[in-house]
Amino acid sequence: MADTLFPTTVIGSLPRPAWVRELILDRKDGRLSEEEADRLLGRAIEGALLLQERAGLDEITDGEWRRESYVKVFAERVRGFEPDLNPSGGLPYPAVVAPVEYYRPIATDEVRFVRALTKRRIKATLPSPYIIGRRMWHPELSKAAYPTREQLMADCVPILRQEIEAVREAGADTVQLDEPWLSTMVDPQFRDKEQVTDVDYEMDLCVDLINQTLDGIEGIATGMHLCHAHFDRKHGSEGPYDLIMPALARVRVGTISMEYATPVSGGLASLAAFPEQVRLGLGCIDHCERQVETPEQVVARVEEAMRYVDKERITLHPDCGFSPSVQNPMDLDEAYLKLKAMCEAAKLLRTRYV
Repeated sequence: MADTLFPTTVIGSLPRPAWVRELILDRKDGRLSEEEADRLLGRAIEGALLLQERAGLDEITDGEWRRESYVKVFAERVRGFEPDLNPSGGLPYPAVVAPVEYYRPIATDEVRFVRALTKRRIKATLPSPYIIGRRMWHPELSKAAYPTREQLMADCVPILRQEIEAVREAGADTVQLDEPWLSTMVDPQFRDKEQVTDVDYEMDLCVDLINQTLDGIEGIATGMHLCHAHFDRKHGSEGPYDLIMPALARVRVGTISMEYATPVSGGLASLAAFPEQVRLGLGCIDHCERQVETPEQVVARVEEAMRYVDKERITLHPDCGFSPSVQNPMDLDEAYLKLKAMCEAAKLLRTRYV
């Protein structure tokens, strides 16, 4: 997308209609076969693609409508996990109980399905190895297989590298590693709650794992996404990103996507330290706010970011996925109108700054 000024993309998920949420949970609970769920979800996803194209997006996903959540999908497709054992972040998450083993595609089938239906750019989204370890390692349930969470994280790296190569061959233009945990660590209360005693160690570990996962990958654009995490329109942490900017400067990735539209991120002044060697994915739509932004409001946010980052390096997207998990209640029509406003803002910006 570097050839397009102010390109537009999504972070990943779209809100799922109630019947789609039911399909996913019925599949999980065994009330619906994998084959039948896959057939019905494919029909639904055709509409999700048309919604994004109609909004005017340059790069799209399948809305993550085949997944229970952005991170649980790893446990669904990789052996070694048992579902709903780990109360992480207030929701039941899988727990790793045996050595992990790649046995079926994580996102490749999603990409292949979308590639057959659109000529737009396609983004594949995968959880980062750090967030997998944070969300799905348990000190008691996991210790027989992985005495430390770091050991689990390390074993996730080759699996993710294999999947990235597969999504590239399936037709993905971009692969994005989702890593909300890095930005949540700017919040002292969050660090206390999660018993993070050495924040520098955690930041270094996260960055090193991202680099191990992406180093040497060619033929596909790479990105990582950070946010303050959210559920039911409430964020899990807050604070400006100054603390993590030095760590971001060490990430070897094409685009770093960050949540900036929401007030909990403390404004755009932290962009003064944004790394110069990467593109900025600018969160310019507040997905937790019900009020739909006007294109002019989005333009104003982008122009403020341009005080710190050259316009040629800015990609527009919402702060986060609209519904990273099935359990997260959000409104699909609202999401469409917000995406449309963002794309109209991109057109205004291109006219103004061409």
